[in-house]
Amino acid sequence: MTDAPSTVDAPWPVGLLSNKIRAYIDRLGTAWVEGEITQWGVSGGNVYGKLKDLTEDATISFTIWSSVRGKLPEDLKQGDRVIALIKPNYWAKGGSLTMQVFEMRHVGLGDLLERLERLRKQLASEGLFELSRKKRLPFLPHCIGLITGKDSDAEKDVLRNAQLRWPAVHFKTVHTAVQGDRVVTEVTAAIRRLDADPEVDVIIVARGGGDFQNLLGFSDEALVRAAAASNTPIVSAIGHEADRPLLDDVADLRASTPTDAAKRVVPDVAEELLRVQQARMRLGSRLTHMLRVEIDRIDQLRTRPVLTASDWIVDSRAEELTRYVARGSELLTRVLERATTRTRELQAQLRALSPQGTLDRGYAIVHVAGNGIVRAPEQAPAGTELILTLATGAVDAVSAGAHDGK
Repeated sequence: MTDAPSTVDAPWPVGLLSNKIRAYIDRLGTAWVEGEITQWGVSGGNVYGKLKDLTEDATISFTIWSSVRGKLPEDLKQGDRVIALIKPNYWAKGGSLTMQVFEMRHVGLGDLLERLERLRKQLASEGLFELSRKKRLPFLPHCIGLITGKDSDAEKDVLRNAQLRWPAVHFKTVHTAVQGDRVVTEVTAAIRRLDADPEVDVIIVARGGGDFQNLLGFSDEALVRAAAASNTPIVSAIGHEADRPLLDDVADLRASTPTDAAKRVVPDVAEELLRVQQARMRLGSRLTHMLRVEIDRIDQLRTRPVLTASDWIVDSRAEELTRYVARGSELLTRVLERATTRTRELQAQLRALSPQGTLDRGYAIVHVAGNGIVRAPEQAPAGTELILTLATGAVDAVSAGAHDGK
């Protein structure tokens, strides 16, 4: 009957199913598991707690009977990373599954360091630690995003030192867990939230000092990758100088302490005013030197002979002008004389060739009215009325006809 399959007509009793579940779980035997203690409660000498996976969202309940507890380390507590030898137990009467712990010990520091080093090498091989990808911090951020524990010393140190250096600085603070199982999810969400805020110019992740295991959350791969993907510059101020979580390597700037982070992110107003004064003094000194050099140069120019006695320039130019005027007058006289002589020559030639000169010598010009000048006897037959042009006038005449000029 126990091997018959369950059907709607022949269902299994609850006890049968419970026994089958318990038998199946008993066959699993014992197993070593690793996780973080997220709950640790003592009742009647027994311990009832929960163990959470370090990378996945998975949790199991466990029980440590008083007989086993006496053999375990006394310093086990909530937040510790442990490995445990457990055996699943199914309580049929209550219908609950729990893990009975036979052994439990802290995860060895060497194991944690080895895993951390493997992750460090992997991230480095992907270039997440390269200086070329790190972003420069703004000279004077108007708004700083701060991720830290609520009312923590780290928060007070950052705010106090930043406001002392530059009183006008503005903060947007996101409080998160800084140790325990909530660190990774809360800090990662805070980084993404502040990175998406356009008013935030730089993000500071700050936490005070602590032991190695308390800082492990800041070496979590998911958190480190979220910081690497941020477009806003990130400053890591985790622990003290000797502490080195992976967030320090991927951050755009690593500060040794929260106080150091405030000093690295916010300029000192007194120092900046001093720099302005020094710059003004240097500028004034250089300007004074430049003016002094130019004044000396002008004085040197003024002592040169050409500038000490300037009359010679006018005198020399006046002499030159006098010479040029005299030369111009001489040349003009010569030109006029040559022109006058030539004019007279042309006038004499004109007079020699002029008809008036011929008339003055006693000659006359014979005209036939309406027919022009008479050049041959045939042009003036007998009886032709003629006009004789003389040197001082004209007379009328009548042609007697052609005759022998002899």
